[in-house]
Amino acid sequence: MTDKLKLGIPKGSLQEATIGLFKRAGWKISLNERSYFPDINDDGIACSLCRAQEMSVHVENGTLDVGLTGKDWIAENESDIYVVTDLIYSKASARPARWVVAVAYDSPVHVLDDLQGKTISTELVKYTKKYFETKGIDVQVSFSWGATEAKVVSGMADAIVEITETETTIKAHGLRIIHELMKTNTQLIANHETWNNPHKREKIEQISLLLKGALYGDKMVGIKMNVPKEYLSRIVEILPSLNAPTVSSLYQSDWYSVESIVDSSIVRNLIPELMKHGAQGIIEYPLNKVI
Repeated sequence: MTDKLKLGIPKGSLQEATIGLFKRAGWKISLNERSYFPDINDDGIACSLCRAQEMSVHVENGTLDVGLTGKDWIAENESDIYVVTDLIYSKASARPARWVVAVAYDSPVHVLDDLQGKTISTELVKYTKKYFETKGIDVQVSFSWGATEAKVVSGMADAIVEITETETTIKAHGLRIIHELMKTNTQLIANHETWNNPHKREKIEQISLLLKGALYGDKMVGIKMNVPKEYLSRIVEILPSLNAPTVSSLYQSDWYSVESIVDSSIVRNLIPELMKHGAQGIIEYPLNKVI
């Protein structure tokens, strides 16, 4: 059906995280190892696997209506697309990744100016060339087909421009970072003509809303407990919530059920504090989406 929304799913490092995010949002994407067209439990969507590096090109030319790719590859391809929303997630962490300049640990290079006349290996060629041009630093930039960190170690380049989330791989290869070029995160992008189509735009907005809700829900948990009447005010006072905790009386009792949504990062300290102030039967549960 031509009115189906053509959705690009990034193939490679983001693939598993993206499929997991869609699952939490309510869409089940099923992969077939021999097909680039996964099944999805939505008759209004047709999925295609596409490398994140190429996604913005195919969205711009209309081969795809909408897709997920990094801010970095949009900049590298200089694509004219509509950015629907930022979605900060990745295979390793829920924070933006960084493109950095790295050199050998014992290299005499310490600042960007030290790279004058040197060679740099990277997958982000066009962006890197423009970046150094704006700094007035003459460098030779070559495309890396992979194993970029090894280019410095093997003497094939004086420096690399590589993406990192935790710096673990860079440090493991005996490299050190001397500069950050840009921060990047996943973005939901759309073709301009598609975005101006009311039917497809409504579908894209639905996807955007639920993906953001799934990401937010991944950071939050529900917490529920029983509280005696005499301790209720203090529990409500110390219990974080999106708006206010839900409080309901227990049947034929002076006890109350108190429920709230809180940031998962504070729960390990919050639960002992709640118990100290009289809460009992505390239950913590995960959330698929918070909208």
